[in-house]
Amino acid sequence: MTETPTEPRSRWSPWSLHGDGRSVTPGDVVHPGERLSWPRTLGIGVQHVVAMFGATFTVPLISGFPPATTLFFSGVGTLLFLLITGNRLPSYLGSSFAFIAPVLAAKAGGDIGPALGGIVVAGAALAAVGLVVQLAGTRWIDALMPPVVTGAIVALIGLNLAPVAWDGGGSGTGVKAQPLIAVVTLVAILLATVAFRGFAARLSILLGVGVGWLFAAALGGLDPKAVDGLRKAAWVGLPEFHAPSFSLRATVLVIPVILVLIAENAGHVKAVAAMTGRNLDRDMGRAFLGDGLATMLAGAGGGSGTTTYAENIGVMAATRVYSTAAYWVAGLAAVLLGLSPKFGALILTVPAGVLGGATTALYGLIAVLGARIWIENRVDFHDPVNLMTAAVALIVGAANYTLTTGDLSFNGIALGTAAALATYHGMRLVARLRTPTPTR
Repeated sequence: MTETPTEPRSRWSPWSLHGDGRSVTPGDVVHPGERLSWPRTLGIGVQHVVAMFGATFTVPLISGFPPATTLFFSGVGTLLFLLITGNRLPSYLGSSFAFIAPVLAAKAGGDIGPALGGIVVAGAALAAVGLVVQLAGTRWIDALMPPVVTGAIVALIGLNLAPVAWDGGGSGTGVKAQPLIAVVTLVAILLATVAFRGFAARLSILLGVGVGWLFAAALGGLDPKAVDGLRKAAWVGLPEFHAPSFSLRATVLVIPVILVLIAENAGHVKAVAAMTGRNLDRDMGRAFLGDGLATMLAGAGGGSGTTTYAENIGVMAATRVYSTAAYWVAGLAAVLLGLSPKFGALILTVPAGVLGGATTALYGLIAVLGARIWIENRVDFHDPVNLMTAAVALIVGAANYTLTTGDLSFNGIALGTAAALATYHGMRLVARLRTPTPTR
């Protein structure tokens, strides 16, 4: 892939105007260093906010973090990411689903402080990986985490979260209407996915949540305290910040998530490179560093850990606009929305049944995404090493195997991740010792 020359940039702007600024010719793309006219750029930036909105808010709702705070730090993190990557990597940093299970385990006592401390440490570890990658290149990552391992880790996260979707559906709430609300929400998501085309179909989760919320309100299934909080919340104000606290147990629970973040960030860089026709491998380390620092910042203030968002890749694929100017708009818009307590209070009114219906689809999609990684990378499951790596890791994660040693507790995601790495590399080592020709 080669660099495509662009028109000269203005003295006052890091982006050059693409063509006439009004349209994109067939077969052409708006590169990261270009932009359309500002009104069009604003519109595309708002689309990015809408695209990340549903998934980004689902994470704090499930994990018990303040939604407005998470949105605020996702916006700040996105702006920080753009600065660190020098405006060369278009990306929105939304809430990472990989943090949900370890965060729930880390805050089992109800205090989110230890979970936030774990997020800060995970962010620092990812940032350190970014520095190493920037200095040493990306080949060692491919060797440590081949597609069969990354696919297994992603899939086991979705399967590990399945019980959370069941509990979120109202199975243990004592409210009879909640399971029905969950079913209506899920059906609305499924129908929106096939009834609409293009960009609207990408909002199926958000639309389904909206339908479920309205249905719950009609049945009287909204929490009166949450509704009262919405009524009293101010329109403008600072988010609800929380300070982290640090414990070895929480750190051990959360730290394996960086393997997922590495896979997600690397996949994002490769996807943008393929769509823009540019080699972006030199920026891989900067992507890890940017996401790591954004995650540290979020954990330090009470927000969820971040990752690059596939939903926003969909927006870029649909519009063929990869301008980082649009992401500056999206990041700033998220920061402004995060400064509205009324907006955060509205999100807190979403009932358990709606979350259950939405997460049934979302967690299933995470599990299937792992299988998609295997398919797209043509993982050979005739190879017993690949087969056993996936088999062992999935069961350890899905069954939520737990190992407790003293004050430390390792859950299914941590153990499943370790199992995937140990099984793959251990079996490969034995195969190499048995024969000079490694099993493939």
